[in-house]
Amino acid sequence: MPIDVFMTQLSPTMTEGKIARWLKKEGDELVSGEVLVEIETDKATMEVEVIEEGTLHKIIAAEGSLIPVGTAIAVIAEDDEEVPADYMPETTGEEPVLETTATADIPASPTPVAQAIAATPAPDPVTAQTIEVDMAAVVRAANDKRIKASPLARRLAKQKGINIAAITGTGPKGRIVKADIEKASKRGINLGGQSFTPTALRPLPTGPMPYHADEYDAIENSMMRKAISRRLTESKQQVPHFYLSMDVQMDRLMDLRAQLNESADGAFKLSVNDFVVKAVAKALVDVPAANASWTDSHTYQHKHAHISIAVAIEGGLITPVVRFSEQKSIVEISNEIKELAGKAREGALKPEEYTGGTFSISNLGMYGIKQFQAIVNPPEGAILAVGGTDERAVAENGQVVVKKMMTLTLSCDHRVVDGAVGAEYLNALKKHIECPASVLI
Repeated sequence: MPIDVFMTQLSPTMTEGKIARWLKKEGDELVSGEVLVEIETDKATMEVEVIEEGTLHKIIAAEGSLIPVGTAIAVIAEDDEEVPADYMPETTGEEPVLETTATADIPASPTPVAQAIAATPAPDPVTAQTIEVDMAAVVRAANDKRIKASPLARRLAKQKGINIAAITGTGPKGRIVKADIEKASKRGINLGGQSFTPTALRPLPTGPMPYHADEYDAIENSMMRKAISRRLTESKQQVPHFYLSMDVQMDRLMDLRAQLNESADGAFKLSVNDFVVKAVAKALVDVPAANASWTDSHTYQHKHAHISIAVAIEGGLITPVVRFSEQKSIVEISNEIKELAGKAREGALKPEEYTGGTFSISNLGMYGIKQFQAIVNPPEGAILAVGGTDERAVAENGQVVVKKMMTLTLSCDHRVVDGAVGAEYLNALKKHIECPASVLI
């Protein structure tokens, strides 16, 4: 029988994808492992490979079209199979039949996210572990070619807006059953079964621009730009933000950094941001209550510091994650940040490299920014905004002296991080930055 090819969820936050380019045309023979189509998501442009061999009978989704997850994009005919010319698959389905890989070939129109902070309509907060398991389930499902699920489970998933490809079945031979869908729903997971936008969050209607046409260039919003818009709007509307700022002395840190870089003899070069990341992780160990995420039923207090680093890329930004930062040396952190940032700018990050963060850092100090307030990146409970280091006159022991100073601003989700916890965390962070030898231990 014909094999329907569906738009598969290629990132945890994806609800639709844009057909960037078809590599095959109707009538072409398909061989497993060949690239069939390139799809632009909210995070990157992905190469979708053939799993089901046969003939490309029909292309349903044209290049440039936006397709919701679960919607048919093509039909494959198996060997020696006659498919009626008017055959069309159901409007939507949950069965991915493709493998995907990130591509470093960035098209002319900017492509991603995240997060950083960027993403499509945010699911209710879940733990990093949950996100990773669900993404693994998507990949396993793609390799299985067919998702085993009961008719009732499929119907419930469709009603609840849950992408069945992201669920791990507990029934016989991994079959997805009603209980699996209900469990996912209770955890607050909505991974793109149907496109959804709460009425209160739908974009306001827009009319003609009140400018002369020759006075502006109309730049089409990329998938990533739209995702940033939706995600950050939802965060500001739904997350009760509050902000705490603190000045820290940087003289010792700057001296230690210079000494380490000089002694490295070119083997490595540490940045101020590398020290900040390590200090943030150490402070999260000191104050674990600040390393938390919110759901309606539980607050998740994380056991490890998975630090999301905001990286500016063409057309937006994305937040690759340095995992287990509290366990890594500052040199390891520095090398990993450079590697992840490079992959981010090439559009080659894998989903597991930009999901599952527990705390974010946004550093604009290199742009001369002294202080700013960042937007919380759900489901994380806090984000640290890092300003630049400059010389300031400060009072010390009754004398006015010049010190190298930096301003840190912590944005908190008040549902999980109270004012006292945020203040305790900033004081712990100040201790590690002003006594930087502690981050080397």
